[in-house]
Amino acid sequence: MNTKKYILLFAAILLIFDSCKKDPLNLNPPDQIATTTFFKQKSDFDEALAAVYGSMQTEEFSYGMGFRDCLTDDAYNQFNSGSVTSIDQGDLSPTVGGYQQAIYDDAYTSIARVNNFLTQLAAYNGSDVTDAIRKQYMGEVMFVRAFMYYQLYTIYGDIPLVTKPLTLATENQPKVPAAQILAQIESDLNYGIANLGTQPYISNYGHACASSAQALLARVLIFAAYQGTGVVDPTIMTQVLNLCKAVVPQYSLDPTYINVFRDATQASSKEVIFTINFLAPNNTAPWDLYYGNYDACAPYENMVDDYECTDGLPWGTSPLTDKVNIFNNRDPRLSVSIFKGFVDWGNGNTYVPANPVPTGYGTKKFLEPTNIPYSFSTLSQQDAVILREAEVMLMYAEAENELNGPDATVYQLTTAIRARSGMPAYPAGLTQDQMRQRIRHERRIELAFEGLRHFDLVRWHIAGPTLNGLNTGVITFNWQDKFYQWPLPQTEIDKSDGVLVQNPNYK
Repeated sequence: MNTKKYILLFAAILLIFDSCKKDPLNLNPPDQIATTTFFKQKSDFDEALAAVYGSMQTEEFSYGMGFRDCLTDDAYNQFNSGSVTSIDQGDLSPTVGGYQQAIYDDAYTSIARVNNFLTQLAAYNGSDVTDAIRKQYMGEVMFVRAFMYYQLYTIYGDIPLVTKPLTLATENQPKVPAAQILAQIESDLNYGIANLGTQPYISNYGHACASSAQALLARVLIFAAYQGTGVVDPTIMTQVLNLCKAVVPQYSLDPTYINVFRDATQASSKEVIFTINFLAPNNTAPWDLYYGNYDACAPYENMVDDYECTDGLPWGTSPLTDKVNIFNNRDPRLSVSIFKGFVDWGNGNTYVPANPVPTGYGTKKFLEPTNIPYSFSTLSQQDAVILREAEVMLMYAEAENELNGPDATVYQLTTAIRARSGMPAYPAGLTQDQMRQRIRHERRIELAFEGLRHFDLVRWHIAGPTLNGLNTGVITFNWQDKFYQWPLPQTEIDKSDGVLVQNPNYK
C-alpha cells in the first residue's frame, strides 16, 4: 500500500475519530462512520493508518517547518505565523497562541488517533490481519505517536502521558516528568526498530521503516544528551552514536542537494528516511504560496553571510568575496536555498513575490520551478522531508566529536556532506571545540529552514547569547531563559478542573 493512494481518503476517515452524533439517544447512527462499526476488514485499517499519517500534515509539523526556524537567527516571518514573531520579541505566554497552542493541540489529536487505532487493532480478530501485518501497523502508528511526543517533550517538558483512548472520566490528565515522556518515546521507537521493515524508506515510500525509527530516536536522544543545560551526558550520546552508525550505511547522500526537496525526485532519493506526504489535486500544501509569494520565511542577512565562499573561508574574509553578486564564489547551497529580491530559476523563468521582501531575501529551498506563478491556486504537492541521511551524518559527527574528539570519522562524515555541494573539507588539526563550532555551522547551512535550528539552540543551551543583541534590521529579539521550556496552553489549564498544572515560570 502506498500512503499517497490512501491520503485522499483522509477527510472522510477523520469521521472515525471526530464524528458528531445527530441523535443523542443513538450512540451509533447508521448514517455515520463510527469506530465501533468501521473496522471490519484489513482495508479499513489501511485507511485508518492513512488518517494517522494525515494527522502529521498540520502546518507546524510539515510545510511550516521554515516558520519554526523563524524562532531563531535564521529568518523572519512578517505575518507572525504561529506567533513566532511575538515569541521572538519576548511574548511567550500561556495565551500567546500560534504554535504555543497548536503544537500541543495537534500533537494530542494525533496521539488520540494512534491510541484509538491500537485499541481497535487489539480487538480485531480477522484472519486478513496476520501477526506480521499487525506488528507492522503497530510499529507505524507508534512511530507517529513517538514523533508527536518528541514535539511535546522538546517544547514543553513535563506533559500528560496518554497511551489509551480517554473517556469522560479520564479526560483530565496530570503532567508526568519529562523523563517519563522520553521513556515512552524510546519504547515506541524501539518497538518500531524491532518490528518494522528493514528495507530503506525508498522501498515503501510513505511508510515508516525500522531505520526511520532509528533516525528519529537518534534525534530525540541527541536532545536529551544535553540534559537541558548544554552539558553532554556521555551515556546518552553513546546511544546516539550507535543509532547513527546503524542508519548511515543504509542510505546515501543524493548527488544533487536540492533533489531531496523537489517533487519529481523526492520519492527516488536514497537520502530520504521519512517524509510527510502530499498529493495533488485534493491533498496539497501551500509551499509555493507561503515561501514564494508571501515570503513568510525571510532569511536574515546574518544567515546569508554565514554561507562560506567556495574556498571554505568566511564570506567577507575570503579573497573570493564578491559584494556585488553575493551568490558568486559561494557555497552552492546558498543559491538553491535562498533567493534575493525575487525567485530566479534561469532562462527568464522568474517570479516576484506579491508581498514585501522585508529582509531582501526569501526561502527558495521548498519551491517548485514548474509551479510558477505562485498563488492561491497553486497545487503544491512537495513532501515534507522530516528525516534524511545528511542530518543523521551530522548527528553522527557531533556524537563522535563529543565523545572522542575530531577523529578520522568526524572528518570523513563532514567532508562527505560538504563535498556533495562542492565545498572543501575542514582543515586538519582542529581542536574538539573548533570542530564543535564547525559542525554546528554545518547544521545551520545544510539543514537550513528545515525546522531544526530552534531545536539546536535549545539543546545546546545557547539561544540567549545567539539571539539577544542580533542585528536583524526588522525586529529585536528578547530571549528569556524561561523560554527553554514553553508554557502549556491556558485553555488546557482552564478546562482541566485543576488537574493540569502550568509550568512553573508561567504561573
